[in-house]
Amino acid sequence: MRATGLLALAATLAACAGPRTSPPGAAAVVPPPAWRTALGPGQPIRADWWQAFGDPVLTGLVDRALADNDDLAIAVARIEQARATARVARAQRTPETSLGVPTSEARTLDAFANPYTAFGVSPEVSVSYDLDLFGRLRASSAAARAQALASVGARDAVRLAVASAVATGYIGLRALDLRLEVARQTLAARGEALRIARRRAETGYTSNLELRQAEGEYHATEQLVPQAQLAITRAEDSLNLLIGSVPGPIPRGLPLDRLQPPPVPDGLPADLLRRRPDLYQAEQNLVAADRSLDAARAALLPDVSLTGSVGVLFSTILANPIGVFSLGGSVLAPVFDGGRRRAQADASAAARDQAAFAYRRAAIAAFRDVDDALAGVQRSGQQAVALTGQRDALAAALRNASNRYRAGYSGYIDQLDAQRGLLSAQLALVQATADRLDAYVALYQALGGGWSAADVTATRR
Repeated sequence: MRATGLLALAATLAACAGPRTSPPGAAAVVPPPAWRTALGPGQPIRADWWQAFGDPVLTGLVDRALADNDDLAIAVARIEQARATARVARAQRTPETSLGVPTSEARTLDAFANPYTAFGVSPEVSVSYDLDLFGRLRASSAAARAQALASVGARDAVRLAVASAVATGYIGLRALDLRLEVARQTLAARGEALRIARRRAETGYTSNLELRQAEGEYHATEQLVPQAQLAITRAEDSLNLLIGSVPGPIPRGLPLDRLQPPPVPDGLPADLLRRRPDLYQAEQNLVAADRSLDAARAALLPDVSLTGSVGVLFSTILANPIGVFSLGGSVLAPVFDGGRRRAQADASAAARDQAAFAYRRAAIAAFRDVDDALAGVQRSGQQAVALTGQRDALAAALRNASNRYRAGYSGYIDQLDAQRGLLSAQLALVQATADRLDAYVALYQALGGGWSAADVTATRR
């Protein structure tokens, strides 16, 4: 992946750079049409990827979060807002038609100085149309459409982050459950050691020093239980917030050591990074900034529009209605505005440069995320193997120390050191196992939604 796939994606990103008419110093990063998410925006999160862990509870929690998470609801509302804005911008390119029915009433005198009242009604239809000769409205409409697509990418990024957060939270919860189990098992062993130390001290076989040491170690282990229980409660509350539920217990599935992540294929194609919604969002933001710049430049040119109206005048003083119509055009050219339009164009050019650099930064960040996740999968796995060996060795050492202590061949301090070492190794192994699973989840998120054999085959073509 790091030797071939990342280089391939780097070449693709380099191809995105190209000349463009921009002010001096503008960034020349233009995404080609081929740079799109492979699945397109709005695709569902892969459920089969979570099923690869073999825990239906985890899959169910992810599904609930994708259906009920409040952040996702907010992102969906933002999409509707952006689409409505795009419709407003598109409507500005169509003729505007209005209907008016003005009425009038007048009191006057006739030739004989007799007062009378005259009524009049003049229904009128007016049409106005901006010719948009220089593309100002077209550019504004294209910018609004790109912003709507960017909001879709933002929604997909939230969905991906929510699914990953649920998986990470569930893995952390199962790790805390295992830590609590280790603490309780160790507490039971320390309780047995304390019972033996108390009996030996009461019979005068040993001094009270060993008894006090055993009591101290028992209470040191005892405080680990409520500590783990508190962490479990907080982890459950965090998961409930993600799935849009009130605080309460979270169902459990497989234990931590039985969760099996999907294997990472050899030579995972870097083109899978194109599915990342944050890259799609950055691309559409760049497109929107380009079109906004075009609109700002078109605002410096004359604005040509046509207007017309047709109507009929009905009045009590007319024997027959009178038809009226008007047709005209206008050319509005900026002469002096204190540099406002020029400043707006410069601001749009600077915003476009920011979007270009943000797009490039998002692509580089994608490299880093994948590289970090792959390294995490590999190194945390190696650490877990080493810690497993250490735990097994310390467990054997504890058995030997306990047998020697009970037989009177060694002091209590040897057994105490072995107990401390074994507890530290067990807790470190639990953390390393959770870190390894978290690295798989991070790789899933970094690749924009996991991978499958079909994905790998499709991207290699």
